[in-house]
Amino acid sequence: MKSLFLLPLFLTFFLYTIRAEIRFSEIHSDSRSTILFDEFGFTHSGYLNLTVTDISLMPPGPGPEPDLSFVGFFLCTQDSWLHVLEQLQEGAVWIRTLYKKRLSVHRIHFFMLAVVILKAFNLLFEAEDKSYIKRTGSAHGWDVLFYIFSFLKGITLFILIVLIGTGWSFLKPYLQDKEKKVLIVVIPLQVVSNIAQVVIDEAGPFGENLYTWKQVFLVVDIICCCAVLFPIVWSIKKLREAARTDGKAAVNLMKLTLFRHYYVVVICYIYFTRVVVYALESITSYKYEWTGVVASELATLGFYVFTGYNFRPKMHNPYLAIDDEEEEAAAEALKLDDEFEL
Repeated sequence: MKSLFLLPLFLTFFLYTIRAEIRFSEIHSDSRSTILFDEFGFTHSGYLNLTVTDISLMPPGPGPEPDLSFVGFFLCTQDSWLHVLEQLQEGAVWIRTLYKKRLSVHRIHFFMLAVVILKAFNLLFEAEDKSYIKRTGSAHGWDVLFYIFSFLKGITLFILIVLIGTGWSFLKPYLQDKEKKVLIVVIPLQVVSNIAQVVIDEAGPFGENLYTWKQVFLVVDIICCCAVLFPIVWSIKKLREAARTDGKAAVNLMKLTLFRHYYVVVICYIYFTRVVVYALESITSYKYEWTGVVASELATLGFYVFTGYNFRPKMHNPYLAIDDEEEEAAAEALKLDDEFEL
């Protein structure tokens, strides 16, 4: 009887591979904001039991005690971890900039931070969505979070472009009626655009009314992209008029040049992500569909960097850094400046 009992146990030992580990780790004097604690080799069916017995945080110098409510753990796949690191670095750089330049920070800068954070969560949940579908065939609810943050990221990005185009909070503290109307148009259109995108993704390549939803998405997206350009054009015209009347030609010329560059960059970003990326995805083989995603994300990263750098908080006062010669040169430049009439 003993041999009959040991035989199934012996077979079970070789049929199932079980690996477990108990580890005690201590971390001292680590200044990193995010620590990669360990890399686990299990799949979605694995189980992790993490027990924390003691945490103490000491500030580097005299000051208040750190808040332990900001300490936590999260488990993610290797692919999503790379996206998390990328967006955390962008967010950390912007948070540091806001802290160092806090005396010149405006409300628009916090809105820019919110866009970066939403983009980070969007990439994280998209990576988890794709990872679970690849391994199990089901998203296990990650697709819902991905769609939610994709909607929030998309709508806040378009609102941010409109607000920067109007000069809200750093050139003027309010929005005019026509600028508010642009937001009233853009926000509902973004809702429709995201609904169409969800229907397209969930319907598959042969879904019912798929062509109709693609046309709806295309038309609505084009209208949104065109609508966000109007506030930038209005700001450029106002700066041109102000430069000829208020006697501060050099300052207005700098602002005018900045908004012109931003206008061109927004057009290039919209054209690249809507036209070039679509063409790239259409002509490439299915094995290289990832190239379109890489191109789109790199363009988005470049757009974020350009926007953050050019509209970052600045401590110096441009009115005090300009002499008479620069003012006269700027006035002459404005008189001869007719190549960018809108």
